[in-house]
Amino acid sequence: MDISVVVPLYNEEESLPELLAWIGRVMQANSFSYEVVLIDDGSNDTSWSVIEDLQEKNDAVRGIKFRRNYGKSAALFSGFEMVTGDVVITMDADLQDSPDEIPELYRMIKEEGFDLVSGWKQKRYDPISKTIPSKFFNRTARAMSGIKLHDFNCGLKAYKNKVVKSVEVYGEMHRYIPILAKEAGFTKITEKVVQHQERKYGVTKFGLSRFINGFLDLLSITFISKFGKKPMHFFGLLGTLMFLLGFFASAWIGFQKLYSMSLGDMPPRVTDSPYFFIALATMIIGSQLFLTGFVAELVSRSSSERNSYQIEKEI
Repeated sequence: MDISVVVPLYNEEESLPELLAWIGRVMQANSFSYEVVLIDDGSNDTSWSVIEDLQEKNDAVRGIKFRRNYGKSAALFSGFEMVTGDVVITMDADLQDSPDEIPELYRMIKEEGFDLVSGWKQKRYDPISKTIPSKFFNRTARAMSGIKLHDFNCGLKAYKNKVVKSVEVYGEMHRYIPILAKEAGFTKITEKVVQHQERKYGVTKFGLSRFINGFLDLLSITFISKFGKKPMHFFGLLGTLMFLLGFFASAWIGFQKLYSMSLGDMPPRVTDSPYFFIALATMIIGSQLFLTGFVAELVSRSSSERNSYQIEKEI
């Protein structure tokens, strides 16, 4: 099969028939074999009934229905497990992503050999409450990941099948799939300017809380990707540095007292100096960080994923 289109959705009953008809026209015009996987993320409208009707009319339609709303990452993860196409396209169900972009995205994967092509909505029809925070997070993600993409959160992306089978999407990680792909060894990542449509039906399903969660997930994925299998390298190093800093500061305070006494002076007690307690607290925190690294190392070595690696070829 040429293409699998994965569409997570929540309360999109009005847009689904139009979206499927649009995708069908594009696929037929380019003679693609395809499937469309629709994931109903706990909708409380008639979205699932619409999906069932669409499936009866079109064998290319497949569906997944969640009992409750789990979020976009969970929907994508379930969709990725189901797909069989050589190229996997993800898009939103609200008609703001254009299926007309599919042929070029497919060509970039198959002919130019990219692992992942991310859409870039250069001209957006979103409210300023979404565009300003989005720009901030995209800059932060670029700086922390080293991946030069302008729009990490664009729902319109294309992947090689083996990419989506190799990454685990959870929490709010769907916007950082390029980072997950890079950490899995898929480094041929690029972007394509795509057309962004105005919302035709309904209202946006995302609130401001997603930006806070997204930033926290960016910190999590950066830490896990760098230190997930070697936590002692982070906690142990930081703890050792803090302990040594506190130890030498305490030693310096003690040396100053002994030196003053050797000159016949009567210096104040060491415990009268606030620097002594700062140094002592630094040593304690350093020791705790080191022990945290030790415990994290034990947990990591007990994990079933401790020796899970991406193997590209075997002979």
